[in-house]
Amino acid sequence: MAERRPPPRPDLIAAIATAPGRGGVGVVRVSGADIVPLAKAILGRILEARHATYCRFLDGDGRVLDEGIALYFAAPHSFTGEHVLELQGHGGPVVLNLILQRCLELGARLAEPGEFSRRAFLNGKLDLAQAEAVADLIDAASTEAARSAVRSLTGVFSARIVELVEALTRLRMLVEATLDFPEEEIDFLRDADAFGRLDAIDASLQTVRAQACRGALLREGLTVVLIGQPNVGKSSLLNQLAGFEAAIVTEIAGTTRDTVREAIQIAGVPLHIIDTAGLRETDDAVERLGIARTWAAVENADVALLLVDAAHGLGGQEAGILARLPKLTRLTIHNKIDVTAEAPRVIGDEIWLSAKTGDGVELLREKLLEAAGWQAAGEGAFMARARHLDALARGATHVAAARKATGQLELFAEELRLAQAALSEITGEFSADDLLGEIFSKFCIGK
Repeated sequence: MAERRPPPRPDLIAAIATAPGRGGVGVVRVSGADIVPLAKAILGRILEARHATYCRFLDGDGRVLDEGIALYFAAPHSFTGEHVLELQGHGGPVVLNLILQRCLELGARLAEPGEFSRRAFLNGKLDLAQAEAVADLIDAASTEAARSAVRSLTGVFSARIVELVEALTRLRMLVEATLDFPEEEIDFLRDADAFGRLDAIDASLQTVRAQACRGALLREGLTVVLIGQPNVGKSSLLNQLAGFEAAIVTEIAGTTRDTVREAIQIAGVPLHIIDTAGLRETDDAVERLGIARTWAAVENADVALLLVDAAHGLGGQEAGILARLPKLTRLTIHNKIDVTAEAPRVIGDEIWLSAKTGDGVELLREKLLEAAGWQAAGEGAFMARARHLDALARGATHVAAARKATGQLELFAEELRLAQAALSEITGEFSADDLLGEIFSKFCIGK
């Protein structure tokens, strides 16, 4: 049974719903129970629900603050499930703040970050995964990320989770119904194909996890650090991947003294590329500081690209660098094949390319996507967050434990219950208040 949610606060909230800055149109949004007196005071009239009305927006003395379109949405037919008023005026920050201040004078208070979306969740207009997708859609950095966020917002991700929870519930009911009849319980469960149902749940859960992982990659991206000795072409490779001169390139070893970061996309997947200082023994204090920052960047990376000169390949210095690397994906890049007259190629986790001419760089892009575990999203990826992946992982762990406990039905039933509870956290069926506060506090004001 779903945990009882606290009722939403009945007071009026108001905020500017459009982005900061100047624009053609700006929107002030108000939501709450007693919105009609406020609307009448600021507009001088009562609005018909769900009809766009051209109005003047008035201050306390009846002077015109602005003029534009007013929209009134009567509860429960609104985004928040409460009465909502939207005032669409001109998009200047001064005039929008004047309208907002007028709403505050009339009894509204300034909305907290994400409070409109939180009220939508508490009123059953969105589940928690859909509410998070609102923020993810706003923050989407690529077309693929936006499409994945839309799939989550429209409930595709939630529907898959609900299907899994319902399947677990039905299996739990079947298992728990047999606990009072220990002599026939195993035969009864076999006849009811309980273990086949568990296999189907496991297979479906693994599919959803894979889709969620791809969505999480679209949201978070991959951090890739370029490392190696000085003058092996790290900055040139960064420039090739970025498509412009992001880093200074010279023939002088040790040109790069600090980390240089650049955000790029490969097939819609965000990559955060970090060029670093060359790794070598040095007495130069500035260069030593850059080398320390290189190792700090490696500690926080997902993938390390170790660049070596194709003319001499892996040597003792490179072996020392590899030995010091933490646990992460490693690719070895044999650069400068334009000098050695070699063909670009891939052998295992080693790639031969020329950062100067670009030959073989496309092979690197493909290898980076492979290292990220990326597959073309198509219509399958859901925008997912770390908490979603954690809940899915815990659900899968409990399903696996249930499979091992089929001879102990009390334990079998308990593992199914724990799997159901973990998955229910995704949609917010079971959510602690502190978790909700953490999630919605990261939304922008006005959403």
